[in-house]
Amino acid sequence: MLVFDFKVIGNKLYEIRAKKLMSRAEVAEKANLSERTYADIERGSVNMRVETILKICSALSITPNDIFVLKEDRIVTEKDIINIIEKCSPKEKETALNLLEVYLQSLI
Repeated sequence: MLVFDFKVIGNKLYEIRAKKLMSRAEVAEKANLSERTYADIERGSVNMRVETILKICSALSITPNDIFVLKEDRIVTEKDIINIIEKCSPKEKETALNLLEVYLQSLI
């Protein structure tokens, strides 16, 4: 689903920036924007031109899809996992099992 709400887009930009441990000033500088303009964009209080969106995406090393497309949570079933595993070689299955075990242990 496409996002058209500037507040939602701003929140997504904030989350992406925070995950990348970047300051507003760093993103603004890389995007050739004033820090104030970028802060307003994150707050969702301004409309952006396509050029500005592309500059911000470049500064954050993301695509426009990352901010304009809502990713719906997918519910994975056992059937989904089995369908993938069935296509694997015996060695790939062993590796997948080992990776899954390590991942699950890391959650404890």
